[in-house]
Amino acid sequence: MEKVNFAISDLILYKDNQIIVFNKPAGMLTQSDDKEDKSLIDFAEIYCKHKVYPLHRLDRPASGIVVFAKNKKALLFLTKQLEERTFSKTYLAWVKAAPSPDKATLKHFIKRNGKLKKAFCSDEPKVGYKVAELSYKTNFKSDNYTLLEINLISGRFHQIRAQLSEISSPIKGDVKYGARRSNADRSIDLFARTITFVHPTNGTKQTITAPIPNSSLWLSAGLE
Repeated sequence: MEKVNFAISDLILYKDNQIIVFNKPAGMLTQSDDKEDKSLIDFAEIYCKHKVYPLHRLDRPASGIVVFAKNKKALLFLTKQLEERTFSKTYLAWVKAAPSPDKATLKHFIKRNGKLKKAFCSDEPKVGYKVAELSYKTNFKSDNYTLLEINLISGRFHQIRAQLSEISSPIKGDVKYGARRSNADRSIDLFARTITFVHPTNGTKQTITAPIPNSSLWLSAGLE
């Protein structure tokens, strides 16, 4: 990925004394791995001047919403919502091969291979595989690509990428999961667009939406 210069504050979508929400650029790690690149959590802790806790992860080549709790109590409260499936996440993804039908729920059994850093899907239960479910609907069609809106029902490693690949609709740029060519910047066209959750302290339902990436393909869909 190309290095870019930015102000940490430019990535912030929402903040208060309980949580901070970022719009992660493609190419940035959510959390550090064995490489020396700074991750989003590093930048979040520099900005907040204290430890923060990631609620979930977003794959390095993908972009969009990532939520950090500012304390363990908020983390537990939000994690419970994830477990009870009351914390909703909506993604957008461009695919070359439009799935059929235009709207469906996908259920597979999925297993993470740590050595290959890849997830594998099966239509049937297997030892070591976990249930993975998502729903999708066609949002927009361009001349060459189809934009899908995706709601996660479960949250597995590389789930969206693996399940769309399993139905022969790999995400644009995602050569690891079957796309025919990579994007020039090695990103993939998977975008975490919206989250909805109940706030840890005030009990109100909140929805946070990230702005659409600034590229001709994304802007062609006419989303605000």
